[in-house]
Amino acid sequence: MSKPRVLFVSRTRYRLPLAPTLARKWDALARELDPCVIATAHDEPAADGMFVLVSPRSGASFWLSLPFLVAREVRRFRPDAILTQSPYEAAAALLARTLVRSHARIVTDVHGDWRTATRLYGSPLRAALRPFADAVAAAALRRADAVRTVSAYTSRLVRELGIEPASSFPAIIDLDAFESPPVDPPVTPVALFVGVLERYKNVDGLADVWPRVAARVPQARLHVVGKGTLENVVLQLLRTHPASVAWTRELDAAGVAAAMDDATLLVLPSRSEGMGRVAIEAFCRARPVVGTRVGGIPDLVEDGVNGLLVDSGSSESLAAALEKLLTDQARARELGARAREGVQPLLQTPEAFAERTRALVDGLLS
Repeated sequence: MSKPRVLFVSRTRYRLPLAPTLARKWDALARELDPCVIATAHDEPAADGMFVLVSPRSGASFWLSLPFLVAREVRRFRPDAILTQSPYEAAAALLARTLVRSHARIVTDVHGDWRTATRLYGSPLRAALRPFADAVAAAALRRADAVRTVSAYTSRLVRELGIEPASSFPAIIDLDAFESPPVDPPVTPVALFVGVLERYKNVDGLADVWPRVAARVPQARLHVVGKGTLENVVLQLLRTHPASVAWTRELDAAGVAAAMDDATLLVLPSRSEGMGRVAIEAFCRARPVVGTRVGGIPDLVEDGVNGLLVDSGSSESLAAALEKLLTDQARARELGARAREGVQPLLQTPEAFAERTRALVDGLLS
């Protein structure tokens, strides 16, 4: 049986050759599909037999050029289906399909609330685009041939538009980095944050809370891992609390796993969250999660079972939850052990992801 030709479109940044974790994902997909990938280069544009990596342009130039990039590859590659990372890439693919009069079916992923892009991400100037961006995303979701969600929360978002997801399955977890037996937490209590430094992750709220936690728990430490438009917030926290704060701009999967082993807990104070894959990674390392009751976090974190949940926007509740686990290591280990015990149903290997993607495409094409 021939493999479907599938064009993947996203703004994800790649570097060629691929890192081992990413190579395993795309090797698995290539066994099920005949893939071509349009994405963004880390540095200079690049291409090989599978990837077409375009220049890391500004947001405006990327989105304005994307329909024409997709149209060019549709003419050349002639895909049976186009899989897009979000409704915004789906809008570009729909326009490209019209431009070249293609019959390729279009699938869009929904990894979170798409409206976050113009509300809690990047420059505040994005707010001016909200009405237009919201309308474009909603239209793309309704016109796409299928929608794939990643969690119960993202399925609810799609159903609010009157659309039933064609399939729902999570992103890949790099088990090679996270499946080894967990180690005991460090003696020094450490809270770990891993994520992009953007408003939707609420790193600014965490920075406001940390001085309060540090004053109440003088031995506690905060390790921030990530980069983004709010790096100045972390820099300011480093300047005022150099003894209790550390910052790492970027880590690979193995580095994140090591950082979790060096931490007592993961803090996920998001204002918006689709699935919270980093929470699953923390569970694999037997670390509890202190998270907010937003988006897909409550789908993963059960208060008092594998972590603690607090209301979004409540600085005092977040500070209290962090203080509670940073001062009670036995309780943190107990919650972490339960997290590890219950993580198996949440895991998705590259092979399973590829098989489910193939099933989604086959169902659409049939």
